[in-house]
Parts: sequence; structure tokens; C-alpha cells
Amino acid sequence: MNTPVQRQSSWIPAYIALGIVWGCSFIFIKLGLEFLTPFGVAFVRCALGALALLIYAKVKGISLPKDPKVQFHLWVVAMLLNVIPGILFALAETEVTSILAGIINAVTPLMTIIAILVINREEKPKPSQLLGLLLGFLGVLTVLGAWRGLGDNPLWAVLALLLAVSCYGISFPYTRKYVIPLKIQTESLMAMQLTLAAFTLFPFFLFDGISKYEYRIGPVLAMIGLGVFGSGFAYLWNYKVMQLAGSAIASSVTYLTPLVAIIVGIIFLNESITWNEPVGALIVLLGAAIAQERISLGKRKTDR
Repeated sequence: MNTPVQRQSSWIPAYIALGIVWGCSFIFIKLGLEFLTPFGVAFVRCALGALALLIYAKVKGISLPKDPKVQFHLWVVAMLLNVIPGILFALAETEVTSILAGIINAVTPLMTIIAILVINREEKPKPSQLLGLLLGFLGVLTVLGAWRGLGDNPLWAVLALLLAVSCYGISFPYTRKYVIPLKIQTESLMAMQLTLAAFTLFPFFLFDGISKYEYRIGPVLAMIGLGVFGSGFAYLWNYKVMQLAGSAIASSVTYLTPLVAIIVGIIFLNESITWNEPVGALIVLLGAAIAQERISLGKRKTDR
């Protein structure tokens, strides 16, 4: 039996791996675009992730959901988490840096709060949520350098990134309402979700999936890493962290991924960064922390 100390520390390797893999996803996308189209990047990452999890499920003796209603809900989640964002992030990165994509991805917690407030209209937003959303909006404007236009970033690419993270935001309340109550094993859910995503994207891949029949080892390995780990095992690691450390710590990985994206983008792609991008990222993360009430703005009442 694990001691409390062992139990508390056993989630740390998975947490670090999660932050690194998801933080590197944006440079992997950029490298994958050297020989794949945005449709190709989205399909290959989902197909490799599905293959990895299907093999894992087979080895573990885990069966996939067969109920059509369950499969439909998982298909909706696949559209929101894998298909649409997978295409949009890759499409945007044909014009913007992986660093900018990684920073915009940090807006996900704010989009999740907006989605929850829109869906649950009877739930009034808290002052901390409104302040957090306002700070997050100002952070995005700072990242983009709104005082000088969008710089070299096309408006359509920025909107594509924001639409992608909006899909992420919508997926969380949808999953909480329609998928989590099913109480199906995570491995089973994720394997089916990615399989449905891959089947959905396959016709697009056949239509226009490969941009150049030139397969260098670096981009190929990047796509393998993006698919097997970023779109596959990372979700299992995230679930492990949730089990051992709680959902609050698991969701905090969002604060680590922009830092990783900035570092790898500068080191491996020689991407440039202006002062407003990291400053804006910090404002976005501060806004997300306040909106999620990780940072308390007032005194909490103590229990007596």
C-alpha cells in the first residue's frame, strides 16, 4: 500500500510529462506542416493517438463503448476537442508562430467559464469571474499588440486560434453533463473519442492531407510525438493527476504549457518574441487564476 507521501508525489512525473508534451504540441504542429496540410496534421495526430490507446485498451482488456447514444456524445466531444481545434490550430500556424499559438491556448480556462455561464444562464457570474474575464481579454489584446494592429499576424489566423480554444471551452461543460455521468473507464472513452475523430477527419485527409512527399526524420518524429503522446497518452496522464492530486492541480497544467511553448519555440525554431507576448501571457494566466478563484481577492470566511 502506498504511503500518503508516495501517493502525493506519484502524480508529479505525469504532471511534468503532461506540461512538456502539451507545451511542445505547438512546435510539433509547426514541424508537421512541413509535409502535411492542416487536414493532414489533424488526422495523423488523431489516428496515431487512437491507435496507441486502442492497443493500450486491448492489452488491458478494456472494451469500447458500443451504445450508439454514448458514441454520439463522444463524437460531439471529439469534434470540440480534436477535429475542429486540430484543423484550426494547424491552419493558424501556417501564418503565426508556435509561441503565439501556445499563448492563445492559455485562454482555454476563460473560454470554459464563459461557456458554463452561457449554458447555465440562471447562474449569475461572480465578481471574481467578471474581473478574471476582463483581465484575460486585456491579456489577449496585450499578446497581440493591439495598439499597433495585429503586427504580422493575419486577423483570420488569430480568430481561428480563438475559435479553437472556444471549442475547448464548450467541450468541458458538455463532457461534464453528458459523458462523465456515464462512469465509463477513461481509457475506453478516450480510445473511442479519438477513433471517431480519426474517422471523421479521414475523408479530408484523402482529399488534401499531404502537402509535400518529403519525409524528414524531425517532422515525422514530431507527428509521432504529437499523436501518440499529445493526443493519446497525455489524456491518461491528466486523468491520473486528477485521481491522485485533484482536478485543481490537474487543470493548472494550463499555466505550464505556454512557458514550455515559448521556450521550445525560441530554442528549436528560432522564433522571435516581443515583450508584449510574455507579458500578455502573464495577464491572461492571472485573469484565469482569478476567474477560477485560485487567487482570492477577499477574505474567506473561516469555519467555526
